[in-house]
Amino acid sequence: MAEEEGDCRGVQRANGCQWSREGGAGALEVWVGAAGGRGRGGGRAGRAGRSAAPRRGLRRNSGERSKWPEVLSAELGSKGPPVELRQRKKPKSSENKESAKEEKISDIPIPERAPKHVLFQRFAKIFIGCLAAVTSGMMYALYLSAYHERKFWFSNRQELEREITFQGDSAIYYSYYKDMLKAPSFERGVYELTHNNKTVSLKTINAVQQMSLYPELIASILYQATGSNEIIEPVYFYIGIVFGLQGIYVTALFVTSWLMSGTWLAGMLTVAWFVINRVDTTRIEYSIPLRENWALPYFACQIAALTGYLKSNLNTYGERFCYLLMSASTYTFMMMWEYSHYLLFLQAISLFLLDTFSVEQSDKVYEVYKIYIFSLFLGYLLQFENPALLVSPLLSLVAALMLAKCLQMFVPHKENGHMLKFLEVKFGLNMTKNFTMNWLLCQESLQAPSQDFFLRLTQSSLLPFYILVLIICFLSMLQVIFRRINGKSLKETVTLEDGRIGERPEIIYHVIHTILLGSLAMVIEGLKYIWIPYVCMLAAFGVCSPELWMTLFKWLRLRTVHPILLALILSMAVPTIIGLSLWKEFFPRLMTELMELQEFYDPDTVELMTWIKRQAPVAAVFAGSPQLMGAIKLCTGWMVTSLPLYNDDDLLKRNENIYQIYSKRSAEDIYKILTSYKANYLIVEDAICNEVGPMRGCRVKDLLDIANGHMVCEEGDKLTYSKYGRFCHEVKINYSPYVNYFTRVYWNRSYFVYKINTVISFQS
Repeated sequence: MAEEEGDCRGVQRANGCQWSREGGAGALEVWVGAAGGRGRGGGRAGRAGRSAAPRRGLRRNSGERSKWPEVLSAELGSKGPPVELRQRKKPKSSENKESAKEEKISDIPIPERAPKHVLFQRFAKIFIGCLAAVTSGMMYALYLSAYHERKFWFSNRQELEREITFQGDSAIYYSYYKDMLKAPSFERGVYELTHNNKTVSLKTINAVQQMSLYPELIASILYQATGSNEIIEPVYFYIGIVFGLQGIYVTALFVTSWLMSGTWLAGMLTVAWFVINRVDTTRIEYSIPLRENWALPYFACQIAALTGYLKSNLNTYGERFCYLLMSASTYTFMMMWEYSHYLLFLQAISLFLLDTFSVEQSDKVYEVYKIYIFSLFLGYLLQFENPALLVSPLLSLVAALMLAKCLQMFVPHKENGHMLKFLEVKFGLNMTKNFTMNWLLCQESLQAPSQDFFLRLTQSSLLPFYILVLIICFLSMLQVIFRRINGKSLKETVTLEDGRIGERPEIIYHVIHTILLGSLAMVIEGLKYIWIPYVCMLAAFGVCSPELWMTLFKWLRLRTVHPILLALILSMAVPTIIGLSLWKEFFPRLMTELMELQEFYDPDTVELMTWIKRQAPVAAVFAGSPQLMGAIKLCTGWMVTSLPLYNDDDLLKRNENIYQIYSKRSAEDIYKILTSYKANYLIVEDAICNEVGPMRGCRVKDLLDIANGHMVCEEGDKLTYSKYGRFCHEVKINYSPYVNYFTRVYWNRSYFVYKINTVISFQS
């Protein structure tokens, strides 16, 4: 039987015959065999052959040439060339054998080109889809630009006020972009960044390696090479590139959904859901220079290329194109973000499971593994021998899987130390009083999602349809796995009438990948910005896919209405209804956001930066919270004691020590800490000192008290009473011994600046 099906499929591909979407249900029930008519409609009068002839009102005469070719040609129309069916007879002599061979050769049809109107339809479909994809990306980029302008009134602000909108680590990234533009040459600028001793006191850092500054290097060289310095300001060029990448992001999601469903209507619905749920799909509105905003568009392109690469019916040229695009986007994604290899690790697990269940050719998965290896080692070399890439779980997993193919064994691997400790504490497997670890765990982005998150997704109808699509695809995938376990071979090409969407390898990959991402997003809310875009894509694909509806109808055994017809109707009607409802409810809101003129108002920070630039010495070193130090580095260029970066042990220790200004420590202790980093000025933030957070125990001063033993964290802890008050409160009172160490030189409603005295008498 397998041989017969192989013969039939070979002829079908040679004839250019189409499956259920092209030829309809009836035309698909006859397979034509090249070797004397073997197959479902062939000479052995199989089940399909016996059932197909009466349905067409045909009578078969085994003694003469069949009249089926004319009927098949009429039914298939222009979808394929006319095909002849012959009854195979057993040759009784050499002459019969020769005549049988000649008959067999003459039966092989000559491939013909598809008619012009079919080619025109395909071209029109692809052209309209590509036009819609590109237009969607461009419109989204323009929308982000307009919204950003309205939100911050950006064009009417001074340069200092514009730069204040970049806060925290975003300020650090943009400050190095400014440094590159000020450098006399690109080579000199790169050298100063790789040997930077003007940012953090008493420390020379390789900023390109530690902060993944390749986006800033690329943006600066493009700004100067294209002559944009004569027509546009640097800040607009910088944010324009990021907004353009977001347009590519949306376009890639559009294409991925289109590839999976076969209709660009799914791409339009993907974009609609993405924009409506942008609070949960992107952080571009609040932190433009974040590494993820530079990197995730390339990851989306890689996902689109991988989806096309896994498709079973892809031709050679398409396969090569997808492979090249996947290689380029994988490497670029890895270079843009220091945490990219963790996402690729999850992707590698999905591909491993795909390969394990043997639902896709192993050589394709093996080729993707080679892309991972190449990108990791090339990234290791160009990122100044970054050791994080060599110990990444992605490399360990891929190396183990590739070795297992050769040696049938697995190689154990080690997790990244910081990530492992974080996960242990996050999942309650370990406890710690470490300030930095607890501070990270208290960040909102690392908490579990709130109820509002699920409510928003439900109101936009995204979550219900995603769950429906995921359940159907997952159950169909389990059917495929059980069929494989039971020894049943899988069909090389899945038809619409089969109702087995779980046999498509690209679908199985996306189901596994979205389950992995979703599981992590349920624990760490910050990962929703990676997961929700693919929720939009998967949900849109499902409701627009006739195969998914047909799979559901097969389970329900629908008989009252023709299931194929109903599946085709629903795949058009359901997304249309969803789109109209989204348009009616959310489009007015989007227009209102663009019409409202907002203003970013932070006069206290503007006054502080202005004072520093006018009054502080050029060689001064400032100490304070890491977030504020990032803004000072960007807006003034002065040296600081710490940065809002959490991938360097020394910087983490510095941050914890500087934060002691909000603990119950003596003036002498704080003075020794600050002078050890050569700090000249101390900035106390009233918002941190008097913080009233919703979660007691997650405020900075609470975390410091836990770390210093001044607060009981759990039963059995020993409480160490401090005879000193909280430093940030005591230093404002201006009494001894605080005035001996610190002199207040500037203050406003939010900030208090103290000069650290150089000559001190250490007396209490």
